[in-house]
Amino acid sequence: MKKALLLAAFIVVTGATARTLEQVKTAGTIKIGTEGAFKPFNYFEGKKLTGFEIELAEAMAKQMGIKVQWVTQSFDSLLIGLNQNRYDFVIASHGITPERQKAVDFSNPHYCGGGAIGYLEGGPSTVAALSGKKVAVQVGTTYLDAVKKLSGIGEVKTYPKDTDAQQALISKRVDAWVGDKFGVIEAVKANPKIKLGAQVFSERNAMALSKGNTTLATALNAALKKVQADGTYAKLSTKYFESDIRCK
Repeated sequence: MKKALLLAAFIVVTGATARTLEQVKTAGTIKIGTEGAFKPFNYFEGKKLTGFEIELAEAMAKQMGIKVQWVTQSFDSLLIGLNQNRYDFVIASHGITPERQKAVDFSNPHYCGGGAIGYLEGGPSTVAALSGKKVAVQVGTTYLDAVKKLSGIGEVKTYPKDTDAQQALISKRVDAWVGDKFGVIEAVKANPKIKLGAQVFSERNAMALSKGNTTLATALNAALKKVQADGTYAKLSTKYFESDIRCK
């Protein structure tokens, strides 16, 4: 789907308005959208939804004195669902981009990352080495945008999930996979055949909210600041990444 069509889909108006912080607190439960297929950020262990972003959002909700109701759906439809008010905000490793900022508002970044190359032994490990190669990327992501801008790429293959792109690499249907660098690191841990290559670009990742929902955005920023100050953030970050991944 072309970018213009995606953006148009993002800003669908349903007639309903996003819930304010006061309305969320009155209800006692905040609805959060995520993908549930992006380890180690948001994924399922059996039937249990877990991951860095899941635990972080639940810690923030606890700071706000409200319960969490999770809604999972495909990554490329998360922002569309947000603007159809299916949930109050999204936490799913969305990089902040000018295009996305036309459709949604973002909280302060909850981590800094970027795209990196995943490859197999003997495969392309640098950006220059991707020239003429077949590269797997998840659809609807900033990784896809970044790969498309690289000159000399042989073919870009898109997949519904990052794990699908990863499997394309493992089965040698592509020469390389570009995804979140922490996701590639996680994949290396799970499968030593995969190697971590060069970082393609850097980005700030944040929670997405409906345009103009300032009361909720302020509350999320305050809750994020509190969990970063009281050690909760560092504990979760160390648990999943063995380092502190907050933006410096």
